[in-house]
Amino acid sequence: MKQGQSTTRQPDRQETLFLPGFCDIRMVFAVVVIAELLAFVLVLAGSQGDPWSELGLTSLFVQWIALSSAAVLCLARPMLSRVSNTAAALTSYLLLLLTTAVLTELAWQLGGTRLHSGHAGFLFRNLGISAILSALVLRYLYVQHQWRQKIQAEAQARVQALQARIRPHFLFNSMNSIASLTRSDPVRAEQAVQDLSDLFRISLHDASGRVTLEDELEVAQGYLRMEALRLGDRLQVEWDIERLPRKRLVPSLILQPLLENAVYHGIEPLPRGGRIRVSGKAEGRRVSITVCNPRVPDGADGHPGGNRIALENIRLRLQLAFGEQAGVALRENGDRFETTLYFPREKMQ
Repeated sequence: MKQGQSTTRQPDRQETLFLPGFCDIRMVFAVVVIAELLAFVLVLAGSQGDPWSELGLTSLFVQWIALSSAAVLCLARPMLSRVSNTAAALTSYLLLLLTTAVLTELAWQLGGTRLHSGHAGFLFRNLGISAILSALVLRYLYVQHQWRQKIQAEAQARVQALQARIRPHFLFNSMNSIASLTRSDPVRAEQAVQDLSDLFRISLHDASGRVTLEDELEVAQGYLRMEALRLGDRLQVEWDIERLPRKRLVPSLILQPLLENAVYHGIEPLPRGGRIRVSGKAEGRRVSITVCNPRVPDGADGHPGGNRIALENIRLRLQLAFGEQAGVALRENGDRFETTLYFPREKMQ
């Protein structure tokens, strides 16, 4: 990472819009299921003849309106992203009513003779149902969005605390190492100053920003180079990250805290130190990064176990950024301890 260069990306307006992406296949499936349940309710509530025949006709009509409404909101999303959430909610509500009115009129023209109610009754009945359901759905989506915003704000507050938590002894030891190298090895001293500045620069970035995976890896590598100045041959590092998509945007500081834990709990307590292995791969639609470090034997003196705030923080931020397809997995493998980050390979719509 070059000095003075910022690679963070602030979330765009579409990411803060309360409406989800109705073009997503999972959202379309949810719309189909909810519409079919609504068709069942309407038939059970007002069936006067053969319920199966009425269910077929009602399902066709309800699915027609539901999928058309989803398509309208999908196409209108770029426009809605330019206005406030209040204006977007009002516009969406009117679009849903307009879609219902147009399709109701078209349905009447195509099959009005099969309907029990008159033209006006059929139109106002469908508009009334649409008005109530649209208001409930938009309200639910808005409340869910507010809840996610609150959770995200809490996560950002946690990562800001994490960013400010760099252990004082790490800073002091780093400065002492740089001072000792100034005369004996100026090149390494210059590299150490650059690594330290990169680490503190990303610590001062906005917690909601994103960085490329390449920059995140560079910061992690710089951190381990700083620790190697202090630990010397006790710290050995193996990298296997050639298969990672370097341009993938990820939340900042998701890897360095794991390496800090690996050094603190896996290397420092061992008199001879050990090896940290960082491996990553992109298989199918998933990216995974694993940090493997020695595990202090049971009964041996070691640092007290942490409360895993950093791990929970990273897990929460990954899930906020990528949904349930992202997270953190822990595993003990004999005398080794593995921590794995995983998240989708491509941006989810």
